Amino acid sequence: MAQAEPNLDHDISWVLLPSHWAKIVVALISFLCFANSYDGDFVFDDSEAIINNKDLRAETPLGDLWHHDFWGSKLSSNTSHKSYRPLTVLTFRINYLFAGGFYPVGFHVINIILHCIISVLMVDVFSILLGGLQFTNKGRRLNLAPKTSLLAALLFAVHPVHTECVAGIVGRADLLCALFFLLSFLGYCKAFRENKEGHHFSVFWVLVSVLLGAVAMLCKEQGITILGLNAVFDALVINKLNVLEFIQKLIRKDKLLEAINYNYYYSLNAWLLLCPWWLCFDWSMGCIPLIKSVSDWRIIALAALWFCLIGLICQALCSEDSHKRRILTLGLGFLIIPFLPASNLFFRVGFVVAERVIYLPSIGYCILFTYGFTLLSKQAKKKKILAVAVLGILLINVMRCALRSSQWRSEEQLFRSALSVCPLNAKVHYNVGKNLADKGNQSAAIKYYREAVRLNPKYVHAMNNLGNILKERNELQEAEELLSLAVQIQPDFAAAWMNLGIVQNSLRRFEEAEQSYWTAIKHRRKYPDCYYNLGRLYADLNRHIDALNAWRNATVLKPEHSLAWNNMIILLDNTGNLAQAEAVGREALELIPNDHSLMFSLANVLGKSQKYKESEALFLKAIKANPNAASYHGNLAVLYHRWGNLDLAKKHYEVSLKLDPMAPGTKENYNLLRRKLEQLQKKGGA
Repeated sequence: MAQAEPNLDHDISWVLLPSHWAKIVVALISFLCFANSYDGDFVFDDSEAIINNKDLRAETPLGDLWHHDFWGSKLSSNTSHKSYRPLTVLTFRINYLFAGGFYPVGFHVINIILHCIISVLMVDVFSILLGGLQFTNKGRRLNLAPKTSLLAALLFAVHPVHTECVAGIVGRADLLCALFFLLSFLGYCKAFRENKEGHHFSVFWVLVSVLLGAVAMLCKEQGITILGLNAVFDALVINKLNVLEFIQKLIRKDKLLEAINYNYYYSLNAWLLLCPWWLCFDWSMGCIPLIKSVSDWRIIALAALWFCLIGLICQALCSEDSHKRRILTLGLGFLIIPFLPASNLFFRVGFVVAERVIYLPSIGYCILFTYGFTLLSKQAKKKKILAVAVLGILLINVMRCALRSSQWRSEEQLFRSALSVCPLNAKVHYNVGKNLADKGNQSAAIKYYREAVRLNPKYVHAMNNLGNILKERNELQEAEELLSLAVQIQPDFAAAWMNLGIVQNSLRRFEEAEQSYWTAIKHRRKYPDCYYNLGRLYADLNRHIDALNAWRNATVLKPEHSLAWNNMIILLDNTGNLAQAEAVGREALELIPNDHSLMFSLANVLGKSQKYKESEALFLKAIKANPNAASYHGNLAVLYHRWGNLDLAKKHYEVSLKLDPMAPGTKENYNLLRRKLEQLQKKGGA
């Protein structure tokens, strides 16, 4: 550490700014790149990790966060993703609490701020990695590479591959992990601060570094790799370890890569760092066809990757310049070590390429790029042209970040942007179809679902969704074929079993439908929607007790299940059990006090029980919540008719008929009322 380091800044034509101004510039530019994502929607994985995650809600005990995975499932569950990120979920919960609900702006703003903070920290990190760790006599760290550290930090701040982490809210895990990862590294560097007497080792800062590393790991599993990087830094920079001897010891382990395809995936990750133009929210399901022959031209990409890596490793090991060896080794360390958890070398992960996992490895890329730029500047005669070229790369990346951020603002834009990048990805077509179906465009959705199934004939979720749409369009035969195939491929697919039961019920094959429902419940014991549909089947079969029990199970599992409550009230009403219907209605409204359909159902029961005043109040409250429901006005008119308030009855009959001229029974009741009013007028006139 005490040796003088070569000055990387000497040969480059680049702006020299004071440290605080450099950090301000980096912060502003990093903010500019992603600012337009602040008002984006919840997209893609945000739905499962945030909207459907009960761990964000106040009623879930905070202690549960430590026993659940990132998606809110118990870690002990067989369906758990096993991704343990409690601190990230805690920040989502705080967002939800302060916003008062699921409003995405606050979530997006925090992500943008985190990226800005990380980019600012990169100025200090790169100054150490590129300029070395040296201190003044007073123990203050020197920045010996202010120009190159600024350039590297800008490259990091504006890299388009970071868009998924910043504009996608679930990328919060990568951002928080990176933040505490860098703080752990900087804390470790502080442990070796020099003073007048020479080296000063601080156990306190080592402990702080370890604690920050643990925090990084609790934000995302990748954070554990900071321990390896700190060890590499300690060996190379602090203890001046001979890198060649160290690598030779590792090589003796003779660890071979499992398959040639994984090597190709690594080259794709490297290409995303070098040329982040073709970006996609998901790289699975046929997006990257397998290499099946050595004659496949993509072998060239694999060869290029290893040619470059071997060249860099040889330089890192064999160069006579110790400064060069140190920078290249640290650059390769930051590039490779944080990527190892996602490499599939040590354990299987759920993806082969994912832009979010390159957030930390991009630090290594920025080190290598910046160091290469300084070497070129040293040899170039026209240094300003080279500087302009690098500035052009930065500007292009800024524009690409802004464009990509705008695509992440909504699911429609995000999913459609992937069609041109990964046209063979079944999941892309599935998500475009799902987005269209959610917007009510079923015809277009069918097209994309069919394409998803064509690309992946075992894509059970696409079959399930396509079967659902066909069921709603009364194309029951094809719907049954698709859903039957889905459960054949995946026998424990509970949702497909339930939907198959609904189709079989519509085809009046009641025994098969009942069996399908119970199979769904066997595979998903807490399945309120399935109990609801099972209740409907029993009601159709006049098995009233079984129907009520099924709906009661649905409401026990999901107390806010309005349809199940309503069906219980209506069935009890229709079978003359008014007292029981009233009790159920009151119980339901206590749990869901603002549900106008429950108000309507209970109002009908109260009217039949001649509790006119209370019935009227509920009808009026329901109409206030949903003024365009013809049945609400029609049934209130019937209440007034029975009650003897004929003028009000006439008024609401007319409103009901205006909203729905074909409302069943309303026209007949209205005509009866008119005749009665005419008779009263004649009597009054006589």
